[in-house]
Amino acid sequence: MSSRRDYRGNRSALFDDIEDGGIRAASSYSSHEIDEQENDRAMEGLSDRVLMLKRLTGDIHEEVDSHNRMLDRMGNDMDSSRGVLSGTMDKFKMVFETKSSRKMLTLVASFVVLFLIVYYLTR
Repeated sequence: MSSRRDYRGNRSALFDDIEDGGIRAASSYSSHEIDEQENDRAMEGLSDRVLMLKRLTGDIHEEVDSHNRMLDRMGNDMDSSRGVLSGTMDKFKMVFETKSSRKMLTLVASFVVLFLIVYYLTR
């Protein structure tokens, strides 16, 4: 950035005091100097905004990465629970295929007891 200012300084030293036809004018020098200062302030403001946007995009990237990790964990948990549920359904099918009234009574009684335990634990 300092090389750009050096270039501007050299350029302004060459061309600031010259107007059309080679006439020097002090007013053009001061207005040019004011324009340079405004440009420098504008560039500093833009660089601050760029830094803010860079930090913001970095924060968004971190948030997206954390959400992706969370979704991956949820997907893995769903896969494992799907396996457990399919095993349970296979056992239910086996119980219902035997048509034993004693096994059916045991199954219904165990569901009722399980429901009551969960009900009292959640109260």
